[in-house]
Amino acid sequence: MRQYLELCKTILEKGTKKEDRTGTGTISYFGYQMRFDLNAGFPLLTTKRVHLKSIIHELLWFISGDTNIKYLVDNDVKIWNDWPYAIYQKSADYHGESMDEFVLKIKEDAVFAAKWGNLGPVYGKQWRDFSGVDQLSELIEQIKTNPTSRRLIISAWNVPLIKEMALPPCHCFIQFYVNDNRLSCQLYQRSADVFLGVPFNIASYALFTMMIAQVCGLKLGDFVHTLGDAHIYLNHLEQINKQIKREPRALPKMLINPNVKSIFDFKYEDFELVGYDPHKSIKGKVAV
Repeated sequence: MRQYLELCKTILEKGTKKEDRTGTGTISYFGYQMRFDLNAGFPLLTTKRVHLKSIIHELLWFISGDTNIKYLVDNDVKIWNDWPYAIYQKSADYHGESMDEFVLKIKEDAVFAAKWGNLGPVYGKQWRDFSGVDQLSELIEQIKTNPTSRRLIISAWNVPLIKEMALPPCHCFIQFYVNDNRLSCQLYQRSADVFLGVPFNIASYALFTMMIAQVCGLKLGDFVHTLGDAHIYLNHLEQINKQIKREPRALPKMLINPNVKSIFDFKYEDFELVGYDPHKSIKGKVAV
């Protein structure tokens, strides 16, 4: 995962300080690309421990078309909690509940979860119902029947619905490519939180590509990650500098249950990571 460390160094050396929507401030660099050979190992960061459970559950959540955090909360995945909690805090229903109390209500109260756990028409909605089109189903069909197509695309950027989303899609445009019976994927990410978000995004879309390759009977190619505004938040500089000093370790291997033949049939138990030996985790606060 030296590609990730090179990204960090490029931003620190060539980026510029820039104000942002959250008020945190960033060092920003525009236009960067990384390429990962999916046959060389599963691209999960080794210079800090990354929470794979969250990545897998979030991906399954996207694939299902769900947009409510209850599924994630029920599986102890916290990565989306901050946005609905921030919305809830501004409402008349808010009575000083802590984040933990809010999450407990999501878990135990279905009515509360339906009202306050919904993120609007975010990723899963667009993947499975983009103005009535199930993009994911159509993608799989096209890969199987027309693999040379240059239109193997999923878009999460649905302009009329952006204002209804708790967070407009950061990883917003995905293109797949079949050559020599190998499946590759390129993701365009308009906004990239390099410390917290990008390690998740790399692993998530690498895994997504592996899953699609399996159900389409294809071998693995590359995952190409193209970043628009690649930024390090100013409150993550210490964490990034700590990572840069760490030596990357051998990549792990991802084993997927070979009996799963539909993209919609995967379960958390169908994935096994082997040989993951990362450095210790590094904490950082998400900017909302």
